[in-house]
Amino acid sequence: MKYAIVIPDGCADEPVDALGGLTPLQAAKIPNMDRVARMGLVGLSNNVPPSLTPASDVATLSLFGYDPLEVYTGRAPLETAAMGIALGPNDWAIRCNLVYVPDGTMRDFTAGHISSEDGAPLIHALQKELGGRELAGGIIEFHPGVQYRNILVWRGKTPTAPFVGLKTQPPHDVPDQPVADHLPKGPGAELLIELMELSKPILAAHPVNSRRIAEGKKPATQAWLWGQGKAPQVKPFAATYGKRGAIISAVDLVRGVGQLLGWKRIDVPGATGYLDTDYAAKGRYGVEALNEFDLVCVHVEAPDEASHEGKADEKVKALERIDEHIVGPLLEALPKYGDWRILVEPDHRTTLRTRAHAYGAVAFAAAGAGIAASGQTTYDEVSASIGKLAFDPGWKLMNWFLG
Repeated sequence: MKYAIVIPDGCADEPVDALGGLTPLQAAKIPNMDRVARMGLVGLSNNVPPSLTPASDVATLSLFGYDPLEVYTGRAPLETAAMGIALGPNDWAIRCNLVYVPDGTMRDFTAGHISSEDGAPLIHALQKELGGRELAGGIIEFHPGVQYRNILVWRGKTPTAPFVGLKTQPPHDVPDQPVADHLPKGPGAELLIELMELSKPILAAHPVNSRRIAEGKKPATQAWLWGQGKAPQVKPFAATYGKRGAIISAVDLVRGVGQLLGWKRIDVPGATGYLDTDYAAKGRYGVEALNEFDLVCVHVEAPDEASHEGKADEKVKALERIDEHIVGPLLEALPKYGDWRILVEPDHRTTLRTRAHAYGAVAFAAAGAGIAASGQTTYDEVSASIGKLAFDPGWKLMNWFLG
């Protein structure tokens, strides 16, 4: 049996006025996803427990068949796995965004979608000026990641727990809002706030930002620290479900979750984690990976990014490209292997109205061997709401999907 999973990140939404009162899934021309619905069924999956934040870290663990209430420790440690950063038992990883806050307001949580080529020198500057300091009994390190997504590691000297109970806010959930209302709170908050303040003059003086301003681009005005956690302990997917998996994504978080589960990471040239990603290349690599692996997962960040920017038309276009270049080729390739199944499911909801992640079940479509046609004809939220299959908690869907 071959299995394929396609994750159109954050595509689940609500009716949008700009789309004539339709959701993006309803407005998009997605014949291949609709074909999955007709061949099989459409249901609902609630991937985020109410006690946790609705975000890709929690939701991806659920989607991959793991109870986040048991294994989730924070977002940043999942990304360090993809970056090859080892965490010791006393260490904490903390997400370090480069953001644009020119007037005390979160104007752009991506610093103008800063490139990795521009972002890395800024993180290196923070490491040069601040790295190696001992703060709260630990040594700090800054590590460049992909574009605006980077990592701060606090290397604890003793088994202390300075960040237990700390509350931090994802910058993408506070668009155009005053940041003073969303600073870290609780144990360790003073340390993170101090580092965020210290980052401002270092970045302001950096030639990369001077050049970006001269070119009419947004500079990275500061680091934003959030998503802290210690290294999680996760049982490998092969030991849990008996399948060998591969993950295709341009986002360190999703790659990191896959790698923690023991999946093979497949990097695709031209995959950016943004609206301009090479959808066709992701589809080709996904099809090729079926030759070697039992389960292939292709993740696309673009619908989520479009929601965060409030661009309904771009969200629809992203869904249409995923449908044409990823779902379509996988549907064509899978039958060549005999028995097969395919699952199309976002990790969480990201609404265009709020430009932020949201709680609530998401629609999934599944088809293949042993999945009887339900009579549903379209893949969207309305079709899912009248379906007979629902998973709450969502992590139980994987066991059903694998049969």
